[in-house]
Amino acid sequence: MIESTYTHVIVEEGENEMIVTFAQDRDISILINLVKIVQDEFPGLVMEDYIKFLKNSIREKTAIIAKEKNIVYGVLLFSYDNREISFLAVNPKYRKKRVATILIKKMLNQFPKGVEITVTTYRENDPKGTAARALYKSLGFKEGELLIEFDYPTQKFILNS
Repeated sequence: MIESTYTHVIVEEGENEMIVTFAQDRDISILINLVKIVQDEFPGLVMEDYIKFLKNSIREKTAIIAKEKNIVYGVLLFSYDNREISFLAVNPKYRKKRVATILIKKMLNQFPKGVEITVTTYRENDPKGTAARALYKSLGFKEGELLIEFDYPTQKFILNS
């Protein structure tokens, strides 16, 4: 079930209106700029690989962007086949404003009810993962197996939507 309508959300009363929709080719440069801001938070991220993955995700309608004109609040890339969140980033200026929650809910609307969705994030005692783990738990994700990805200790989270 693909949702084609835009979602409008007020990020700060009277200031910014955020549109959440599928990313398009015209969004590539602003999405690359966002990833440059947050790339240190993603161990193993290689910009060239990310750009290829981003372009493919846009083509497959698995890239969701939260933006206002040319300001990017956040991006979420996901996989229909693997039923997973592949990448989620929010501009530090717009964190704690529900941007990640809105992106995840938009993605969840693309799947039938009852589908298991996974995401990999930092492990429990990693200070980089405090906010991400709290977000996923608040949305109903449960802790799963411990993993190593990109030579970094991570943990899978699972949601039965």
